[in-house]
Amino acid sequence: MSSSAQRRSLSGRSACAFMATVYRARTSQVTIPGRVVVALAGLLALALVTAGCQPNGIPIQSGPGGTVHPSGTPAPSGSSTPTSTPSPTPTGTPTPSPPSTNCTLIVPANPLSAAGLSTPYQMTATDPTAGPCHEANIAQSAFVQGAILTPGGNLTLYDPLVIDAGTQPAVPPAMAQVPQGATVALWFGFNGDNLTIRSADGTNSLAQGNCVNGLNGSIFGQFADCNAAAFFQSANALIRAGTLRVPAVGQAKDGLPCPTVRDFSVIDQDQSDNVTAQYLALPNGQTAQRNAAAVAAMGNNTVDLANASDNLLLDVFILPTLGCAPWTQPNGANDGQAESSLPLNELQAMVFQAAPVALVPLNNPMTLVNNNQSAAKTNLYRAGVDQPQIGAGASGDGATYCTNLFNDPRGIRRVFAGQTIFAAGPSPDQATGTNLFTFLAARANESFDNLSCASYGLTNPITLTLDGNGVVTAATIAPATGVPATTPAPSTVPASPTATRSPTRPPTTRPAPPRNGRHQVGMRGRFRNW
Repeated sequence: MSSSAQRRSLSGRSACAFMATVYRARTSQVTIPGRVVVALAGLLALALVTAGCQPNGIPIQSGPGGTVHPSGTPAPSGSSTPTSTPSPTPTGTPTPSPPSTNCTLIVPANPLSAAGLSTPYQMTATDPTAGPCHEANIAQSAFVQGAILTPGGNLTLYDPLVIDAGTQPAVPPAMAQVPQGATVALWFGFNGDNLTIRSADGTNSLAQGNCVNGLNGSIFGQFADCNAAAFFQSANALIRAGTLRVPAVGQAKDGLPCPTVRDFSVIDQDQSDNVTAQYLALPNGQTAQRNAAAVAAMGNNTVDLANASDNLLLDVFILPTLGCAPWTQPNGANDGQAESSLPLNELQAMVFQAAPVALVPLNNPMTLVNNNQSAAKTNLYRAGVDQPQIGAGASGDGATYCTNLFNDPRGIRRVFAGQTIFAAGPSPDQATGTNLFTFLAARANESFDNLSCASYGLTNPITLTLDGNGVVTAATIAPATGVPATTPAPSTVPASPTATRSPTRPPTTRPAPPRNGRHQVGMRGRFRNW
């Protein structure tokens, strides 16, 4: 199936549930041997109520398409505010149109320069007849994440802003700093289905940025990059020379190494597909980078926009739950605060992930071309996330990928073996699972179908217990075929409790009805991108 038939949507209720759990995860303290760190160090802990959500994660009011609008007014469809002062109200109330799941980002000139990084990207609908695109609509939000690496090994971050085409930022972006001789790269994430990037009118910015959106018109879907291959080539050379030092991952509460984005206990059907950049949005649809100047200028009536992703799931939910912490570096878009990012995740995984290493497989839905596997497209994707090309030791075989994910004790079975630990972590979406364990079980269950693992002779080993609302409340896993049953890893992991069957609904492994041909990670069409 095409990429447009393979993504998921986000409801306003799930958006608030997601923001509520991100907020709790950020503000909770996680004890690590020898020190205490705040989950996702350096991020500002914004009050949940300022995001237009009640403390229980339910939106106060919702605009069309799942956008949270505390004031009850929809985002404007193109009204411009020429000043940096936020507009208190939109200029009009247009008739809502169904939100499009396919949007385009207009890339500014010289995107790898300081001026290019500091220039907002503009969002517009790929096909205006299919409905508008608004950055403040969390179901359509796109994100840009940048990294800047000097020849001396100084690595910093900068997340360019995304705004609606024809509008102005709520607060002017911070000025990026690019030292002489630095290598700059960009990565893109998207909460909709298919994100297209194109050059700004009168420019050749995609060529200037060495940007990759897919293969010969077959876009990846939610992902794109600019100059990533060159960035990782420079970074890897500096790592080998000892100039750029990557921190060790440490040991998790389950006695195993802290996982990376290439750990089979973390990945799903489309690993390494999004970024950790975040923005602020006003009820009138204007957006800003998330920094002190923006918070001061915009006040409390803001929404925190985030990119649901493997990377955010790892950095904000999985690692803190396991007593681990992500690698962070200063982010120039956020006052130099230390933050995580996709390139940091991938570099740390490249250095420290032990076998089996999860690499983007040929059956990844984002690398298919007309529903057929493509080594060329898979290699383009891999180059953007610092992974070896298809070849010896990195064949991209779908059967091996599925087997490692579902049968290897270091895959999803690690989560089941450490059920007590993972069950103590917050769920990224309470409408999907009651805690981190049940959420990850539901996510893996859907990945089995999205990767077509049954076509390789595997049987889905996961059984989910759902309540009357379709929320996963418990999960079990059958012994792996041909290998001993999974047992808890050594250390302090208590025995996993037996799952209690829900009285309102029998357990089921039946996948949720697909949206546009693809199964979703949430039950009954409520979830999305994780």
